[in-house]
Amino acid sequence: MLLIFSAFSSGSETGMMASNKIKLRNLSKNEKGAKRALKLLQRPDILLSSILISNNFANILASALVTIIMIDYFGGNVLLGSVVLTLVILIFSEITPKTIASVYPENFATKSSWLLKALVSILKPLVWLTNIISSRILKLFNVDPMESTSNDNLNSDELRTLLEEHGDLIPIQSREMLSSILGMEELTVEDIMTPHAEIIGIDITDNIEAAQKIIASSYYSRLPVFKKSIDQVIGMLHLKDSHQFLEALEGGMQVKSILSETTFISQSTTLSLQLNQFQNQDNNLGLVVDEYGEIQGLLTIEDIFNEIVGKFGAARADLEKEFTRKKDGSVIADGNSKIRELNSFMNWDIDEDGSKTVNGVITDYLDQIPQENVCLEINKYRIEVLNIEENSITKVKIKKKGS
Repeated sequence: MLLIFSAFSSGSETGMMASNKIKLRNLSKNEKGAKRALKLLQRPDILLSSILISNNFANILASALVTIIMIDYFGGNVLLGSVVLTLVILIFSEITPKTIASVYPENFATKSSWLLKALVSILKPLVWLTNIISSRILKLFNVDPMESTSNDNLNSDELRTLLEEHGDLIPIQSREMLSSILGMEELTVEDIMTPHAEIIGIDITDNIEAAQKIIASSYYSRLPVFKKSIDQVIGMLHLKDSHQFLEALEGGMQVKSILSETTFISQSTTLSLQLNQFQNQDNNLGLVVDEYGEIQGLLTIEDIFNEIVGKFGAARADLEKEFTRKKDGSVIADGNSKIRELNSFMNWDIDEDGSKTVNGVITDYLDQIPQENVCLEINKYRIEVLNIEENSITKVKIKKKGS
């Protein structure tokens, strides 16, 4: 009976300490045992003290009984009794129950919780006394037993690791989406915005045919309207108002009243915060500005959704056009191509912390705008400038060393 009780104590200790509290919380919605186990785990110091007191008491009393048996019936061969009892305790009261409990921790914790609750109540005076002594010793090592309850709190990086390593029951596409959502706190607007040079909008100084063509081919429901340059933005045109806008433009009338106010976004804003702002403002497009108020790019709510769920068919096709793979493992890219998209497309790891475009990376490395075609090596990537137009790199060839 003592060995059985010792086995129960050993298995309960492993089951309670190894159980996943998230799983227990889920089970507690329907099972009282899981709810009891969670309550016991709120004070791990009291729970452990009760289990260890009962376990040591059972083992010591069993040892005393074996000693009496060896003296009375086996000529006082206490050493033999100690060896036999040690093997029996190890196999039947330690290794076996702890192995079972480690394989099925939540099940073991749920089933044993009712007896453990009674044990904690019975041993409360003795636990109180031992805890006073042990707490003084723990203070010498600057250990707070209550800190174990905070170990269940996970940050974004830990949650992503959990998804990658233990999320086999979740479909891979859902795992990738969840991982992207968790990464939104680390990404800023600058990381995914459309650069200044690539912003498509309506210049009111152009002819009416140009405006019609841009409206007809627009991927977005809103377009920026400007005078000569995007830096002189007038407002945002909703495509539902495009007919009225074109009539006013053709008649030489003022168009400002047809346009909505321009939303300006700081380039250092995190994606999660900006998504929330888009929702609160009932808006889906804004111009990105730096600390000096100068326009650096454009961001839409679709850009954020693409970051979460991945590129859709049309966007993937655009990437295939933007990045041309070569047989030697290299890729031809535009100078304004985003480093983040290039890394994703080629499964590379070019540093994204500095400049966000290929052009910017080269210029930062050389500390000047190249005046002629050059070839350089940044970390393990060989970059060859193929074409330069108007002080801007327009075409490059990049190859990863060893590929």
